[in-house]
Amino acid sequence: MLALSAATTFTAHAQDFPRKTITMIVPFAAGGPTDRTARDLAEALRGPLGATVVVENSSGAGSSVGSAKVARAAPDGYTLLLNHISMSTMPALLRNLPFSVTDDFEYLGLVNDIPMTLISRPTLEANDYAQLSEWIGKAQGKVNIGNAGVGSASHLCGLLYQSATKTEMVSVPYKGTAPAISDLIGGQIDLLCDQSINTLPQIQGKKVKGFAVTTAKRLDAPALKDLPTLQELGLKDFEITIWHGLYAPKGTPPAVTKKLNEALKTALKDPAFIKKTEDLGARLISDARVEPAEHKKFVQSEIAKWTPVIKAAGVYAD
Repeated sequence: MLALSAATTFTAHAQDFPRKTITMIVPFAAGGPTDRTARDLAEALRGPLGATVVVENSSGAGSSVGSAKVARAAPDGYTLLLNHISMSTMPALLRNLPFSVTDDFEYLGLVNDIPMTLISRPTLEANDYAQLSEWIGKAQGKVNIGNAGVGSASHLCGLLYQSATKTEMVSVPYKGTAPAISDLIGGQIDLLCDQSINTLPQIQGKKVKGFAVTTAKRLDAPALKDLPTLQELGLKDFEITIWHGLYAPKGTPPAVTKKLNEALKTALKDPAFIKKTEDLGARLISDARVEPAEHKKFVQSEIAKWTPVIKAAGVYAD
């Protein structure tokens, strides 16, 4: 009887959800692309949920600190996780991960896709991708490619690029994107493959050279529309975008996850949210991956994609 009573009470609470402020954990520092996505999404969710959504940054260990915090949280829908491609790379990058990416979360849907751009220092002698490829070939083993740290989006893009082109470069890790871009502009490193949110202003200002984008199709943003895709340049099936997804702790009631998913779908059609996203060179998800089952299936396919690349590189974040 006690168990039945508790279940009935919990179901009633789920039907009343939400009754208080919801906390969205971002497993990265404030000010970065994921943090900006989270804050814009929190605002867009306020209307459809009828509740305040606050963002809490909990960074560290390749996003595993904040992710673990959500995995351990009460499964009541009041603690959510917004994470990016890291959800598919943590299983390989972190050999002692304290949770299961596939088993310890309820998947709520993908939020956006942020394209990557391949850029160089402004003094590099190459002016198009053909010249860049020739230069890389001649300087084999001496090319420096920066990144924002092991496991970062720029690190992953660099690994995939080297794998696809069968080249070896000197990886130069930084503590974040800002110092990496600063050194690229200053000529201390040669290349960087990073999110358009970070690189668009530098390309617009001609502080760096842009060579290609990592999406299947060319981008619409004025400063990027003339950049070819790496696929059309000969790197078959090369595609990488930094997607963001929303998650709840495993065991969150279906009635609650349903409300959260419906609120997410409404937010993704919010004109203000759409404009903020497009202004950053990104796009909101409008395909089947907004559904929990498709979201999870996609992450599983991304795990299969990244695990061999990371293991071949032999670089780990723990």
